Amino acid sequence: MLSQPDSTRANSAHTNQILELMYRLMEYRDQEIRHRLAKVASMLHLDVLLLIYHFAKCGTGNILEIGPYIGGSTIAAAIGARESGKAKKIISIEIGGRLKHVRIPSRNIFKDLKKNLARFGVLEDVTLINGSSFDAATTSAVREKLGRGDVGLFIFDADNNVRRDLDCYGDLLSNDCWVVIDDYFGPEPKTGPLRAQVDEFVSAGRLLPFGYYGWGTWAGQWQRK
Repeated sequence: MLSQPDSTRANSAHTNQILELMYRLMEYRDQEIRHRLAKVASMLHLDVLLLIYHFAKCGTGNILEIGPYIGGSTIAAAIGARESGKAKKIISIEIGGRLKHVRIPSRNIFKDLKKNLARFGVLEDVTLINGSSFDAATTSAVREKLGRGDVGLFIFDADNNVRRDLDCYGDLLSNDCWVVIDDYFGPEPKTGPLRAQVDEFVSAGRLLPFGYYGWGTWAGQWQRK
C-alpha cells in the first residue's frame, strides 16, 4: 500500500480540524452559553463571541487582545478562561476615546469597557491597558505580564494594521496560538489593507486559516518560525 505524502496528510488533518471547529460552534448555538453571550453588547457577531469563548476555554496559554472597544470579546474570553478551570492571564489593550455608531455608540470607550466587564463580573479577571498597542509604555507593560510563547489566543479588532501588532507581539504567541482578526471582509477603506496583510502572513506560512465567521471575522492559528 502506498503511503500518503506528508502534505496530503497535513491537508487532511487541517480539513478535519476545520470541520471539528464548525461542529463545536453548532453545538454552542444550542447551549446556555449562547444565551449568556447574546446579552453582551458587541460589534462582533455572536458566532465569533462563541468561538472566542471556545478558544479561551479549550485552548492553552494566556490571552492577548488589541481593540476590545466596550468589551464584548473580552467578556467572552474571560468567561471561557474561567470555565477552563486553569489560571489564564487576559491582557486587553484599548486606546479609548469616543465613537459615534448607529448601533453601539460610546462617549467614553474605556469607561464603558470597564463598566461592561464589571457588569458581567469579569473586571478583576482582566488586565486593562489604556493606550496604543505600539507605544513603548504599552509594550513594556505587556511584556511584564507575558513571556515568549505564553499567548494561546490573540484577538485583533483595532485598525487596519494587524501586521504592526503581529510584528510587535508575535514572539509572545505560541505555536498554533488561536488568532481572531475582525474586519477581514467589510468596508474597503479598512478591510482592504488588513486583508492584504493577513493574506501575506498566510502565504508566508505564518498564519493557518480556519475560516471566516460572522460578519467577516478571520479565524486561524499562528505558526512560529
